Amino acid sequence: MKTFKHTAGVHGGRQDLRQLGVHALPVDLSTTYPLSNVEDGMAGLDALVEGQARADNPVYARLFNPTVDRWELALAQAENAEAAVAFSSGMAALTACVLALQDRGRHIVAVRPVYGTSDHLLASGLLGNEISWVNVDEIAAAIRTDTALVMIETPANPTLQLVDIEAVVAQAGDVPVLVDSTFATPVLQNPLNHGASLVLHSATKFLGGHGDVIAGAIACSEQWAAKLRQVRVATGALLHPWAAYLLHRSMPTLKLRVERAQSVAGELALKLAADARVTRVHYPGLDGQDTQRLIGRQMSGPGSVLSFEVNGDHRTAAAVVNAVNLITPAVSLGSVDTLIQHPAALTHRVMDANDRENCGIRPNLLRLSAGLEESHDLWKDLDQALESAFESSESQAA
Repeated sequence: MKTFKHTAGVHGGRQDLRQLGVHALPVDLSTTYPLSNVEDGMAGLDALVEGQARADNPVYARLFNPTVDRWELALAQAENAEAAVAFSSGMAALTACVLALQDRGRHIVAVRPVYGTSDHLLASGLLGNEISWVNVDEIAAAIRTDTALVMIETPANPTLQLVDIEAVVAQAGDVPVLVDSTFATPVLQNPLNHGASLVLHSATKFLGGHGDVIAGAIACSEQWAAKLRQVRVATGALLHPWAAYLLHRSMPTLKLRVERAQSVAGELALKLAADARVTRVHYPGLDGQDTQRLIGRQMSGPGSVLSFEVNGDHRTAAAVVNAVNLITPAVSLGSVDTLIQHPAALTHRVMDANDRENCGIRPNLLRLSAGLEESHDLWKDLDQALESAFESSESQAA
């Protein structure tokens, strides 16, 4: 299994810096590019509209930006991909995938759970698609002649369910498989190595890592990348260069951050699993949870996100979130600080209530994204928050 190397994180996408005579990453904020002559502009425009990665003259910043291009090269190297295509958000990246595949058909097969807004986008049919939600072992039976895409998320948001990518690819046959690998990052998982066609990242999360950038990206073959760039040119969803700069600057510390946060998450998962106020902890690193033995074969580690069910209802879970002091009560994940949120009330609220319940997103479930703090400080905060919530519940019951 290929693993992400520090060297790739430090040097990826920086190959032209010596030629430019700079050490720090440059940021190109141009919205338009002067033309040496009209003919060069015509050639550049045609190349980029057709989906090429770059042109001698990029003409206009909606079509291409060199700062974005450098980060795309870095991400492609990290994912062992031929190319990567960056977008203004993770949802813009998913939208581009659906639109780019419509020449194959409009039917999509997907496995829940996925990120709540991804679920909402696909289920709404807003992009003209039809969706079949299935269990993992039902993918092959759901494939039709007009099936354009199979989508999975592993680890899944927010239940941390792991899906065997190779088994899904085998069921999908010649239908491309899209894997949302946001939770794993390229440090822990490279879906293309296991047969997937497209890897989706909400780069807002671990790839950015500091809570200061919104971005999305797809890692894939150059053939798929050309289709995605055509959609990006037409829809104006190119990532902003400043966001690309922040993402690229974060790449050298990605492995360090992911491994440190993973260590913290493992310690918290053990403490939560032993706590009588918690009925269940969802974390692939706990004994008995990686039943398919995918850690070591598909992933190099269990990651730094976990979820847990409190011994109570929606009100009890919400009270825990409301009572934290050190931990940040906020949606998103993968930041340097630890975040906690209530999926049923927030990230997955747009889903139908029955669908949420059926895929394990219960009213008493909380999701926690471990950061880089000391685990004992985080546990002290979680412990007091649980105590406060249960005291409040007992008081209200009385």
